[in-house]
This record gives sequence, C-alpha cells and structure tokens, in this order.
Amino acid sequence: MRMNSPRVVVAGLSGDSGKTLLSLGLVRCLRDRGLDVRTAKKGPDYIDAAWLAAASGAPCVNLDTFMMSREGIGTGAQSLEGADVVLVEGNRGLYDGVDAAGTHSTAELAKLLGAPVLLIVDVTKTTRTVAAQVLGCQALDPKLNLAGVVLNRVGTARQEALVRAAVEEITGLPVVGAIPRLGGEDPLPGRHLGLVTVAEHPDGERAISRAAEIVARHVDLDRVVNLARRASTVELPVLRLDSEPRSCRLGYLADPAFSFYYPENLESLRRDGADLIAVEPGAGATLPPLDGLYIGGGFPEVHAERLADDRSLARELRAQTAAGLPIYAECGGLMYLARELVVDGSSYPMAGVLDLVIEQTPQPQGHGYEVATVDRDNPFFPSGTSLVGHEFHYSRVVAGEDASATVLAVERGRGVGDGRDGIVKGRVWASYLHLHALATPRWAEGLVGLASRFAAQRAGTAVAWT
Repeated sequence: MRMNSPRVVVAGLSGDSGKTLLSLGLVRCLRDRGLDVRTAKKGPDYIDAAWLAAASGAPCVNLDTFMMSREGIGTGAQSLEGADVVLVEGNRGLYDGVDAAGTHSTAELAKLLGAPVLLIVDVTKTTRTVAAQVLGCQALDPKLNLAGVVLNRVGTARQEALVRAAVEEITGLPVVGAIPRLGGEDPLPGRHLGLVTVAEHPDGERAISRAAEIVARHVDLDRVVNLARRASTVELPVLRLDSEPRSCRLGYLADPAFSFYYPENLESLRRDGADLIAVEPGAGATLPPLDGLYIGGGFPEVHAERLADDRSLARELRAQTAAGLPIYAECGGLMYLARELVVDGSSYPMAGVLDLVIEQTPQPQGHGYEVATVDRDNPFFPSGTSLVGHEFHYSRVVAGEDASATVLAVERGRGVGDGRDGIVKGRVWASYLHLHALATPRWAEGLVGLASRFAAQRAGTAVAWT
C-alpha cells in the first residue's frame, strides 16, 4: 500500500501536554474548511479515538507498532489514504516507548508513516528552556522529521514572544501556534481512565466546537496544512486474510457503559460474515435472536446502579448462556458478567453469568500492554496462540469459583492476577485483555466461526460440535 496523503503527527513532551485539545481543534477546523480529514490514534486507546472520530465525522483507526505487525499498520493506514489531510495523535511523550531505547514510541510510528511531527509543548513558568527541550528532541533522532511547534498554556504576551523567539532562533523550527492557559475553560474533562468519553459527555459537540474555536484563534492552520504536505511517500505491506464464508447474528452491547469497541474489530466481524446487532441495555431490555454476543470494555463501575436494576437482561443472559450462546467479553464486559460488582463499598448485582466478585479500587490494577499465551483448551483460540493487546483497569477479581478457570498464561501485564487471564466457562470468554483485530487477525474469524456453528446447531444443520 502506497501512502501519499498529506499527514502530520501531533506529539508532546509528555502525557497531558495538550495533544488531544490541539488534535480535536485542528481536525474540526480543517473539516469546517471543507477538507476531507481522517484520523488515527497512536496506541491502544478507545477514548481519544472516539473523540477524533466525532470531530472528523469518520472512524478513527488505531495504529500501534507494539501490538501490530507492519502489515497490520499498513492495513489500518489504508483507510486513511485519499484524504486531504491525515492527522495522527501520538501518545505520552514523543520518544516514550516500552524501554529506555524508546521502542514503539510515537516518534517510531511517525518515521514508519513518513509523517512530519507537530510538537506541542507546555510552557508553564518557563521561557528559553523550551528551546532546549525542542532542541533535545531534534538531536535525539535526526532522522525524525520534527517540523513545527505549538506552545501551550502560555501565560502572557511577553512570555509567548520570548519563547517563540528562542525556539525559532535556536532550533530553526517554526512556532505555528500559541494556546493560552484555559483554566476552567478547558472543554475536555477527565477521570480515572483519561478523558470522559464522548458518549458520556453532556455536550460532546459543544466541547469539540470549543476546541476548534481555541485552535482557530491561536494556531496558523495554513502553516499546519503546509507541514502535512511535506510528508514522504511510503510503501507499507498489508494483511492478506482469506476466511471461509459464514453467516451469523452477532450482538454487541451498545451503551455508555460499554463503548470500547475498535471500529476495525466491528468491521472485521462484518467482513467474516457477522450481521452485527446493537443491543442497548435498559429497563425491560431483551435480547433479540442472536448466535453470539460481544461485550466490550467501558465504565460499568460508573453505571453500576443502572446496570444492577436491569434484572431482565441479566436473567436472559444467564438463560441464553445455559443454552450455549457464545459470549466474548473484555474488561468492562468481564465486570458485567460477574455475580457482583463492589464500588465504594456498595455491592451491585451484575449479570451473574460467571461466579465472580469484582471490586473497583482507587488505584490502577493493570495498565499497559498485555502479552499472553493460550495454554489450555477453549472454544475461542487454539492452544499455543500468542495474544498481544492491552489492559487498563482499576478493578480486580476478589472472589468466586470461576476465578481459576483461566486459559491464558500472562507473560507481560496483570490480567485477572497470579499470572493468569482469560476466564472461560463453556462458550463464555471473559478477560481484562483487550485485543485489536489488526493485531490478532484470527480473533474475528474465531468468534464468527463459533457463532455460526451455534446458529447451525440451533437450526439442526450442524454435523457435530467440537
């Protein structure tokens, strides 16, 4: 796949440097100019990606060199090609990776994509030292196309003038914007897993519009577009997958409590033959006729009381599971399938599909990449399969008979604890491990295959279930 579209990577010196505010504002401003703007998020991130999708009006893809092969990156980048401008939002600091060498950093992804980097720098209580920081980023990797700088949290006009002059004179890079301190005007509130999701924000559209207003006032859009046009043409390999023709009705819980679904995962399920059915939990909700169910992550702890009140869906899930319905659940889905969820000392009954008690804690229990190997038989993955994904949870399994029914040996990360993850009971999979379809291409094939075999079994056309 040849990548030719103008593109730019927005990076920072650290987390919380202002990357998302700048990225959202740029995307919406350029879209308002009538440009076809497409987006990508570096790393395993659902929340920022959903905000970028809302700003651009098109799905945001995730690109991550730790989880994905070059073919996976190339396949994800295919959907970006042909845009007027592609914006890729980095994560953490520009050179922060999985080790001291910065392996799998935003900088490495930018080089792979042939993309110039726009660096946003928090200038709080500093002036000339900002130039030293930017100069250090230039010197650390001369092969990186560090193309421009945006100053953030500028206090005064005098500070802006001093920092701008120092950066441009010492580094030779243009300062293409200077965003003032916003104080209580910041349109993007956060919480324990990062930003509040766009699905739960009281007025997500207004927040994006406010970010666009800030960027339009303080950033030179024409110069940013010109930087993007300096991207190099690159060739990237793509995945080649052949799957058997299948057909099934696969539901997924579509709700603010369960909003963590990679668009690529849903698309992979469709491509492999699934007819996707959105199921909205709520008072009196019932399951439509399904051959399988996918429950993504999210914030069940925030919505615990509402989920606990929906006993009809819980009863139906238990009945369908007993009848053999395949269910694949990640993180928030694991929490919902449990018997009990404890939040701030209060206990809430969940679906009760699995005999588990899960406790929400003030501190993160698992945060980062997870690498695991399937070491026990199960209906979803062959034994010996290596799975690379991520986990990000403040909850932990504290009791329950099903806690030990795991099929994954965790080599990196925490999982459900004691070096294990992937609780499997019958045709139910529940783990803290989030998988991406471009990192684990056979994931969708396995889930759709399981659901289609269940459909055939119910129709009386299956030869045998193994």
